[in-house]
Amino acid sequence: MQWNRFGMIAAAIVVLSGGAYAVWLNSKTSEIPAGIVMSNGRIEAERVDVAAKLPGRIAEILVSEGQWVKAGDLVARMDSAEIDAQLRQAEAFVVQARQQKIQAEALLKQRLSEQQFAQAEFSRSEKLAANGHTTQEQVDQARTVLTTADAGVSAAQAGIDLAIATIEAATASVERLQSVRIDADLTAPRGGRVQYVLAKAGEVVAAGGRVITLNDLTDIYMTIFLPARDAGLLAIGSDARIILDPIPDYVIPAAVTFVASTAQFTPKSVETVEERDQLMFRVKLTIPPELLEKYQEQAKAGVAGVGYVRLDETVAWPDILAVKLPQ
Repeated sequence: MQWNRFGMIAAAIVVLSGGAYAVWLNSKTSEIPAGIVMSNGRIEAERVDVAAKLPGRIAEILVSEGQWVKAGDLVARMDSAEIDAQLRQAEAFVVQARQQKIQAEALLKQRLSEQQFAQAEFSRSEKLAANGHTTQEQVDQARTVLTTADAGVSAAQAGIDLAIATIEAATASVERLQSVRIDADLTAPRGGRVQYVLAKAGEVVAAGGRVITLNDLTDIYMTIFLPARDAGLLAIGSDARIILDPIPDYVIPAAVTFVASTAQFTPKSVETVEERDQLMFRVKLTIPPELLEKYQEQAKAGVAGVGYVRLDETVAWPDILAVKLPQ
């Protein structure tokens, strides 16, 4: 009997508490003028995944969950021993190709000198032959030497062109490997708070494997759902207000930045006005970035609350929805 009595008392307390909450909620709702609607929602932050571009082993994780990072901060390193070796080899090929170009240029100078001498000998032989002081055979020999010298110059020039092409190819290989090496250092693409560390040092991840997940706390919004009759009146940029459950005394300004073009909840058939009223559209209320920057340490995702949107711009916000922020 005693336990039954306690159970009845507990049930009465629950009923009274629920009734009190309902009265409080109705009182709040009754203070909202026509032209302003409300809906429950939850604070969300834009999620950013830091992933490995190439498959490999994680060498080091440099952040922990909950840590704040800035854009460009190093958050993890992939094992780059193999890439570093390939990069050193490619850089050595560049040095080798440059030495080959120097050798080819020196050879060209030598071949040009030989060509100049052969040209002079051939000219001299032609003059002597014209005066009858040498034979035609000697002229032909001088012409052959000149032709060989010309071919030597062309070959030396081709050697320089080949060395230049080799340098360009080796340099491109170095640049490619440098890019791969840079990708081995995983950096934060945006500033935010580390939400999850999805991999540990020593683990092997595939290409595109997620390593770190960040919450971009400069892009925080509340998602609410409104019926078709209300969503149809909303304009992008409309004023909104947010009140969060943990801090009900504060009113956060926001703006409508997205209204879904299709309904999120659709009955099997939509034939009557009443059924069309059941269609619910997703609406996004975004908090201003400058406000988030000021309160970035307090900003958190996942907090529940209530979002208010103004359907009629001529309606003034009531006093209970006047912006009020922590000092």
